[in-house]
Amino acid sequence: MVAAARSGSDAAFARLVDRHQQDLRRFVRRICPVPSEADDIAQEALLTAWSRLRGLRDGASFKSWLMSIAWNTVRTASRSAVRRRQRDNSWQSEQDEASDPQHERHIALQQALAELSEEQRAAVALCLGGGWSHPEAAQILSMPLGTLKSHISRGRARLEAVLGASHD
Repeated sequence: MVAAARSGSDAAFARLVDRHQQDLRRFVRRICPVPSEADDIAQEALLTAWSRLRGLRDGASFKSWLMSIAWNTVRTASRSAVRRRQRDNSWQSEQDEASDPQHERHIALQQALAELSEEQRAAVALCLGGGWSHPEAAQILSMPLGTLKSHISRGRARLEAVLGASHD
C-alpha cells in the first residue's frame, strides 16, 4: 500500500490514513500542550506525510514515520504556544473548582503532563499511554533508547509526585 501511495495513488494513501489515523490522533492528543489544537495538528501531520511520502525510505515503517512527523509537528506548534498555554492554564485553574471528581482528576493529569518537558511528555504518552515499545518510541522521537527510558522514568516519577500530592 505504501508503494502504491508513493506512486501517487490517492486511494492507497487514504487506506493508510484510515489504518493509522486513530493511533496518530491519540498520540497527538496526549502530547499536545494545547489539547484543543490536537486534531488540527494531527491533520497537519497527515498533510505533511502526504507531501513528503516520496521521502519515506523503502522498507521503513509507515506508522513510525507518521508518528515522527506528528512529533515534529507538535514540537513546532508548541514553540509558538507558550503564551497561549499560560492563558489556558489560568482557565484550567478556574475549572478546577468543578465538583466532578473525574473532571478534577482529568485536569490534574493535564496539568501534571504540562509540567513535564516535551520529551518526557512524548515518551510517557507513547510508552505508558499508547503501549509503544521502548525501541519503537525511541525511533519515533529520534533519541537513544537509554535517553527515552530516562525520560519515561523521570516523567512517571514526576506524574506520581504531582498526582499523589494533589490527592493527599
